[in-house]
Amino acid sequence: MSDVTDSTPADLDAALARASAELQFPSYYQACVRPLLRNPEGHWPRCCGGGCEPCAQTLIQVALRTLELMGTPRQAPLPD
Repeated sequence: MSDVTDSTPADLDAALARASAELQFPSYYQACVRPLLRNPEGHWPRCCGGGCEPCAQTLIQVALRTLELMGTPRQAPLPD
């Protein structure tokens, strides 16, 4: 099971910043990704198809990449 709580806040910030840069995700939305990282194996939101900004799918992509960069990839399956 992934556990990002063992990492330092600086490590988390750096991984989130790198994932955001790689995926061209605006830094001002990074706070929207943090709840996913606090509970990496929990229930994550799904795209509603309503054109939200940022889209839940984008948040998930950034969170997944952040977890990969931290060496703690998500183990639980993503919602359908």
